[in-house]
Amino acid sequence: MKPNSENKFPLYLSVVIPVFNEQENLETLYSRLKPTLENLKTSYEIIFIDDGSMDKSWIIMEEIKKNDNSVKTFQFNRNYGQHTAILAGFELSKGEVIVTIDADLQNPPEEIPKLLKEIENGHDVVGGWRKNRKDPFFRKFISQMGNKVLARITGIKLKDYGCMLRAYKREVVERICEVNEFSSFFIPALAYTYSNNLIEIVVDHNQRQEGKSKYNLLKLAKLNFDILTSFSLIPIQLITLLGVFIALFGGLFGLILILVKIFFNTSNGILSLISIFSVFTGILTFFLGLIGEYIGRIYLEVRRRPRYIITNSKE
Repeated sequence: MKPNSENKFPLYLSVVIPVFNEQENLETLYSRLKPTLENLKTSYEIIFIDDGSMDKSWIIMEEIKKNDNSVKTFQFNRNYGQHTAILAGFELSKGEVIVTIDADLQNPPEEIPKLLKEIENGHDVVGGWRKNRKDPFFRKFISQMGNKVLARITGIKLKDYGCMLRAYKREVVERICEVNEFSSFFIPALAYTYSNNLIEIVVDHNQRQEGKSKYNLLKLAKLNFDILTSFSLIPIQLITLLGVFIALFGGLFGLILILVKIFFNTSNGILSLISIFSVFTGILTFFLGLIGEYIGRIYLEVRRRPRYIITNSKE
């Protein structure tokens, strides 16, 4: 491992861990992470970001900090979301290399040396790929479909968007931190945008042993929709094309009804008209909602409120 004395950074490695209601896993995570980092024989820090936990996570983190000066803990005033917590960790970190890992132990901390090896091989971003995921079938299916759609529409081609076991060189992290947007913080996608030499490697993935996943299907759908609207204009461009198609179809259908009335003296079919009108109304309502999503993001940017607020910290 590269000795810290050769670096221009205070530390070689920063490990950023976003935490939200993970009281069952924190002590086990730390007990496995600490020897893994010690075996690297380099300087490091462990940064816990408490993302507004409502259980005893913060108390446990404080206890860990009391016995280990390499640990730093920060507490948000409320829940801002996983990626905002990671961003805060980026901004607070001092290492030349920054590793992110979830607190749920589904990604083993023992995999971190594999990521660092690829960093030393010249890659500036190393993403974990959960090739053999230990999640329920339906969740895996939704994630796989979401990955394919996102890759096609956004042009961000990652094998695994959702794995947070990742390593970043400092220069990539600094580029991410310079982003002034409020609503576009999906860290892996931003890293893909700013990386010069990204690689994804297969990492182990375990079933969650304690606690519950913080991403249900609704939150997963929202996350994918956020990525879609944050990194691509294709959805709103499709609205324009579909709007033209609907207008042409409506005009053609109206012409057909007129011709049928003239030549066959047949009723217009009020039920058919109501049915078609309902379908078009539903489509237009969806379009308005999508446009509203983009406008809402503009509104968030204009307000320029703080991305997060730290109320407690132990450094």
